[in-house]
Order: sequence, then structure tokens, then C-alpha cells
Amino acid sequence: MTNRSVIFFDIDGTLLKHDKTLPASTKEAIFQLKELGHEVAIATGRAPFMFEDLRKELDIHTYVSYNGQYVVLNGEVAYTNPLNIDSLEKLTETALSNEHPVVYMDHEDMKANVPEHAYINESINTLKIDRFPTHDPHYYKGRELYQSLLFCREGEETQYEENFKDFDFIRWHPLSVDILPNGGSKAKGIEKIVEKLGFPSERQYAFGDGLNDIEMLSKITNSVAMGNAEESVKAVAKHVTKSVEEDGIVHGLQMVGLLSK
Repeated sequence: MTNRSVIFFDIDGTLLKHDKTLPASTKEAIFQLKELGHEVAIATGRAPFMFEDLRKELDIHTYVSYNGQYVVLNGEVAYTNPLNIDSLEKLTETALSNEHPVVYMDHEDMKANVPEHAYINESINTLKIDRFPTHDPHYYKGRELYQSLLFCREGEETQYEENFKDFDFIRWHPLSVDILPNGGSKAKGIEKIVEKLGFPSERQYAFGDGLNDIEMLSKITNSVAMGNAEESVKAVAKHVTKSVEEDGIVHGLQMVGLLSK
């Protein structure tokens, strides 16, 4: 099949509705794409252990996780981009003095540097996952971490942005910010996959809705923003589909000609 394409899907607000359920129409569309010979992949800010069940349900083995820092191709690790641990240790010291908790994350687990905090509870609970960070303030030592979470109110991350240039900070919840390696992104992770698979730019597609999708949607030739995306996200996408609540994945795939109406 000469017109095979690769399609990357964000998870939250794209594949999954806001109640974290998968629309039946989306599941059917994913399997139709696979039956047509296309490569279907996930590109998410989530950790691999946060969407293992979804990968099994959709039979997907290629994914960009941690916003591009941990990339797997056909079940094999293809690229990693860990955080600078020395800088993370210094950031943790600052965060402790500000009473801002930190959660450390590798490809297998996540651990909090404090035993309990309302900000952690409130934000992590919105993900509706079956795992919660337990307490281990030294989890960052002696291992590669691909993302951390800083828990603070909107605007309070500014001091960290000014003082820790090794990191990028992307807010995903009113009480929490992703800490990523500077310059790391879903787009960079996607590059590693398409380089290995050899898909030309015109055969690359991406669907997303969040602020962490902006670079991906601006760089992928056939980009589709969900109808529920923020305006800044829609502005960089080539196409805008319906919302995830209105079968937006199916509509978008039909819009770009990957599925027939």
C-alpha cells in the first residue's frame, strides 16, 4: 500500500472525552485505520503507565509519551530525553521552601516528595487513573526521569521559569505544571518515529487539543485540532474538527480523507 500514513493522537480531550471515556466511534475508527494499513500512534503528555489499558484496548504499540521524552516504536524504546537531575534537585529545594510539592516520574512509576498534599490529590484525580504517587523524596536519585510535576497556582511558576532554564514548564491543571527538558516536545518525539518509519511529511497526521499540542500541530503537515481545543491551538492547525464529545475523531478523519463518509 503506497499511500500508508502515520496518524498521531493525543489522549485527553482528543481520544478520550472529558470524563475520560473512549467514544465507541473513536475505537471503531482506530481499528478501521489499522485495517486500511495505516500506522496509528499516540502522542501524549501522560506517562506510559497512565495509558497502558488504552494501548491494550486499541492495540497500539507505538507512542510518544511524556510530551516527547520517552518514545516507543513497535514496543521497543526508540528515544529518551531525561531531565537534568542536578537542576531538578535545586528546583526541589526551591519548591520545598515555597511549600510547592514535586512529583518525580520515570517510565514505570511516580513518587511525591511529600507524604500528602491537597494540590496533588485534586489534580491527579482529574486524570481518573488507577495509580497515585506514593511518597519517596529520593526517587530522583540514580535513575532517569522524563518528567516531573510541580504543584502551584497559576502564575506561581514564573519564578521557576526565570531561574531554571534547563526546563520548560507547561501548565496542564490550575494546580499543576509539567516540568520537561528545555526544548523537548511531542513534535521532537514524533520526529524520531517518522525518521525510523520513513513516512514523508504529506503522509503524517496529528490530532490534538491542548497547549502541549501546539508544536506538534504546527509542524505536522496534516494537523487537526479538536473542536474543544483552545483558540491558540486551533490557530496553528491546518484543520479543525468537531469536539471529542461530538465524534470529532471520526469527523476529522473523514475531513482529511483517511476514512470514507
